[in-house]
Amino acid sequence: MKKLMILLLVAGGLAACGNQSSPSQSTDEADKSLTEEKDEGKQQGEEQQEEAGEEQQEETGEDNEAEEAEESSAPVEEEEQAPQYELSEVYSIVPIDDANQKVALLTIDDAPDEHALEMAKTLKKLDAPAVFFVNGHFITTPEKEKIVKEIYDMGFEIGNHTYSHPDLTTLSPDEQKEEILSVNDQVEEITGERPKFFRAPFGQNTDTSREIAKDEKMVLMNWTYGYDWNEEYMNKEGIADIMVNAPELGNGANLLMHDREWTNAALEDIVKGLRDKGYETVDPDLIKTPRNEE
Repeated sequence: MKKLMILLLVAGGLAACGNQSSPSQSTDEADKSLTEEKDEGKQQGEEQQEEAGEEQQEETGEDNEAEEAEESSAPVEEEEQAPQYELSEVYSIVPIDDANQKVALLTIDDAPDEHALEMAKTLKKLDAPAVFFVNGHFITTPEKEKIVKEIYDMGFEIGNHTYSHPDLTTLSPDEQKEEILSVNDQVEEITGERPKFFRAPFGQNTDTSREIAKDEKMVLMNWTYGYDWNEEYMNKEGIADIMVNAPELGNGANLLMHDREWTNAALEDIVKGLRDKGYETVDPDLIKTPRNEE
C-alpha cells in the first residue's frame, strides 16, 4: 500500500513537470514573435514609402507635363521689323533705304459698314496687306466688334477714321478730341492695341487733330487717289479699271477705297491688276511711326 502511494505521487509530479513550460522556451517564442512583428512593420513601412514615392513621381510628372503644355501654348512674340518706309508730305510711301520702290498701299475707309469682313478675306487670300480705317459708330454692337477683331486677327492694321465721320473743321477742340479718342479706346478694347494711323474724314485735318495724333503717337494719313465715291465708278468694272490705270498711280501710291459693294466686288481684280503692273502691296507694319521709332 505504501509502495502504491509512492508510485502515485511520483506519477503526479512527472505530469506536472510535463505541463509546465520552461522560462527559456517562453522567452525564445516571445523574441521570435517580436522579431516577426518588427520585420512585418518594417516591410509595411517600406511599402508605404515606395507607394508615396511613386505618387510623388506621378504628381511631378503631371506638373512637368502641365508646365510643358503651358509653355507650348504660350504665344510667341514676333520680333518687330525695322521700318522700311515712311510717309511723305503728300502721303505717298517712300523707301527709307534700299527697300522696293515700286509699291502701293491699300487702305479701306468706313469699316466695318457692310463689306469689310469679306474684303479682308479677299485680301488675306491674295496675301495683300492693308489698313482698315474704322468709324466708331459702326462698332457699337458685339457683332461688329467681332468683325473688327476678326479683321485684326487676320493681320490687318486697324486705323482711326473718327467716330461719326464729321468734317473736323466744323467742330470745337473738345468735340474733335471726343471723335478721335473714343475710337482709339474702342479699338484698344477690341484688339488690345491703339491705332497707329489716323485719317481725317474728307482729309480735313486741324491743329487739334494734329496735336491729338502726336500725343497718341499716330501718323496722319491722307491718300494719293481714290474714285469709288464717284457715281461713274460705282460698279465693279469701272472702279477696277480706274484704280489700276489712274494717272496718279506711281511708286508709293496710297490708294483710298471704301467699304462699298462695288469696291468689294472689284477688289481682287484691283490687287491682281496692280501686281500685273509690277506693284507690290506694302505692309503697313513696315511704315515708320512714332511707336516703331522708340
